[in-house]
Amino acid sequence: MRRLARSRRRHITETLQAAEAPRWVSQVPSRGRALALPAALAGVLLLAACGQPPWNNPYPASQAGEKILYGAFTERPNHMDPVRSYSSNEYAFIAQIYEPPLQYHFLKRPYTLVPLTAEAVPEPTYLDADGNPLPADTDPARIAVSEYLIRIRPGIRYQPHPAFAKDADGAYLYHHLSRAEIGRLNTLSDLPETGTRELTAEDYVCEIKRLAAPWLHSPIAGLMGEHILGFKAYSKRLNEAAPASVNGERPFFDLRQMDFPGAEVVGRYSYKVRIKGRYPQFVYWLAMPFFAPMPWEAEALTDQPGMAANNITLDWYPLGTGPFMLTENNPNMRMVLARNPNFHGETYPTEGMPGDRAAGLLADAGKPLPFVDRAIYSLEKESIPYWNKFLQGFYDTSGISSDAFDQAVRFNAAGEAGLTEDMKAKGIRLTTAVNASIWYMGFNMLDPVIGGDSERARLLRQAISIAVDFDEYISIFANGRGVQGQGPIPPGIFGHRDGEAGIDPYVFDWVNDHPQRKSIEDARALMVDAGYPGGRDPATGRPLSIYYEAMDAGPDGKAQLNWMRKQFSKLGIELIVRATDYNRFQEKIREGTGQVFMWGWNADYPDPENFFFLLYGPNRKIDGGENAANYQNPELDRLFEQMKDMPDGPARQAVIDRMTEIVRHDAPWSFGFYPESFSLSHQWIGNVKPNLMANNTLKYISLEPGIREQLRTAWNPPILWPVGVIVAVLAVGAVPAVVIARRRERSAAL
Repeated sequence: MRRLARSRRRHITETLQAAEAPRWVSQVPSRGRALALPAALAGVLLLAACGQPPWNNPYPASQAGEKILYGAFTERPNHMDPVRSYSSNEYAFIAQIYEPPLQYHFLKRPYTLVPLTAEAVPEPTYLDADGNPLPADTDPARIAVSEYLIRIRPGIRYQPHPAFAKDADGAYLYHHLSRAEIGRLNTLSDLPETGTRELTAEDYVCEIKRLAAPWLHSPIAGLMGEHILGFKAYSKRLNEAAPASVNGERPFFDLRQMDFPGAEVVGRYSYKVRIKGRYPQFVYWLAMPFFAPMPWEAEALTDQPGMAANNITLDWYPLGTGPFMLTENNPNMRMVLARNPNFHGETYPTEGMPGDRAAGLLADAGKPLPFVDRAIYSLEKESIPYWNKFLQGFYDTSGISSDAFDQAVRFNAAGEAGLTEDMKAKGIRLTTAVNASIWYMGFNMLDPVIGGDSERARLLRQAISIAVDFDEYISIFANGRGVQGQGPIPPGIFGHRDGEAGIDPYVFDWVNDHPQRKSIEDARALMVDAGYPGGRDPATGRPLSIYYEAMDAGPDGKAQLNWMRKQFSKLGIELIVRATDYNRFQEKIREGTGQVFMWGWNADYPDPENFFFLLYGPNRKIDGGENAANYQNPELDRLFEQMKDMPDGPARQAVIDRMTEIVRHDAPWSFGFYPESFSLSHQWIGNVKPNLMANNTLKYISLEPGIREQLRTAWNPPILWPVGVIVAVLAVGAVPAVVIARRRERSAAL
């Protein structure tokens, strides 16, 4: 599960063309001497006359017309190894390279799992404690094991890689390098020979075993330990059997030699995963890079002593079967994905949602993927240079920073977002989507003032939920990019309700077909009922003091904290801010010492269980879980255990409705808002449709490089007046020299 924080997707890059030094040329006519002009200036004039590519193009001229997607990244990725990666900035790369057995359909909504390397989406077989099969509709209490049989398609091959290189006798070339040979390596390309082989089921089992390897520190090891059969015991066995680290490096340990009851190879193209009890959400994990294949040869190469010191690791050089491979990893400057020549092939979807065909999203139906040959991403730490390069056509897509928002977006009278006239004139398109995530204000239910299940504390939490106006927050700090939260489940996830049936009646009224926040007078009345008239603590006669745990105190953070103080002051409450760095903030929440805080969560998979488990009692933060509010309600816990195993349908919706009502009444959260993403793309980019679950969408993007070249030239005309000024200055400055030279010529003639 991924917490929304900083770069987490989951609680919430091309070399600049070298400039040539100016070359000076002289032209000597029959009489006198002409001014010497910089060839570069003459070249600018020539470019302007001939309609050549813009002189400020940051890319080599040789790339003109190629199907290259140009983009940017703002934060360097740390992990390219799928066993460790868990951030959106990393998934942007590795999801194009690694292929788990399943993926999400690019166009269908609600989000639908479809095969990627698998032949079909697996259905579980249920077994009792004696290993006997059970019917599909059996009582979940009788299920001891859920068994998933995954069959993969034959003929899928890995990208070219030195790990597979062999000599004429079939021995691996680079698996037994000497210390001296490794010491001479700088990059993976220093191993010139490459090879490939077919993807097998064993590679998927190898990756699941890697999740359990304690030395790899997978962020989902704890969660998988709760679900995959024998996971914890296998992790312990691995720790005991694997060789110890030497000088901080652990020698290669072949995981194939140790069987694992939770993941078993059945045949060359099939394997089984066994889950404790019933956990229907496991199938969603099969669409994540954590469950992508990893060939044993990759670790045999990179785990040799000395390789890590040269950065030749799986965290730096990914190895997969996907449509792209990472050909340049320079996270301080540029990342380049190039078409995998061994890609097994895939075609663009032939069906989608109503409106997709009219929007042009099915124009490429049935065509082979991917559509681009390369994707070049440049590091852009500052938003303004990123934005300007997008407007010049040098980046194909862009988000919208707060600095550029008013330049790009306008809201109409109905509050609907649209582009400004300048953006429309450039043919830029706006795509919006409400994210499958939530930012919420949490109340620590262990706190003696704000927490607990007393009526006094509950009314206090409800009053604060009314007073903190997240509509205003969205407008001020998110440029309107968000939807006021009404419950724990965001739009697009089963269980979310829209309209009047979906509002939080403790915080909102339904007025003119729209939710309207209750008045501050209603909140103050709740404060009176809670025993805090005017926001004063009856025990002291002073304003009630509440501590707010903040993640940062930067310039933007300070403005938000000041805003938050004003919200509490509406009720007469004195808000005391305790701002710390993110690590210290996490520590406070983990120890249950905070009082009020803001945090976020982004869905790993499109299921309500992925949000309600944040409010499930046994998952409290103080017990090592993700329930940061430390909330516990026996009825909600019972309903959660029932709901999580139910198929989507009216019965599950009824249970979710009751759970939502309980949480609204108890108010362990003020539901904050569901963030909304705004993205821009140029007119030469096609097949743009937000998919908040899929990460491997680069293969669907199409582009028209010819249109891009034309518009880049039109948008970046050379500014010639400085050239004219320079020429004029040089000409005026040369006049005395010309006069003197002619006088000397006349004197010599006399």
